[in-house]
Amino acid sequence: MAKAKIYITFKDGVLEPQGKTVNAALVKMGYKNIKDVRIGKYIEMEIDGNNEKIKKEVDEICDKLLANPNIEKYDFEII
Repeated sequence: MAKAKIYITFKDGVLEPQGKTVNAALVKMGYKNIKDVRIGKYIEMEIDGNNEKIKKEVDEICDKLLANPNIEKYDFEII
């Protein structure tokens, strides 16, 4: 059994209001060196199969369900 670690973030240039809100709060708290905050999703999935099949399936799952391809990008690692 393998574990897929999936990272989903907004594409560059997409307005990300939650990150902007956290960024503003951090600056107000005195953390003046913070320039940008981007918030995404992290998903772990246990999956059976050979390495190539796992990579293909995880890629399909991300593309079809977990990430919105219009505004999000994803990356994953299999361990």
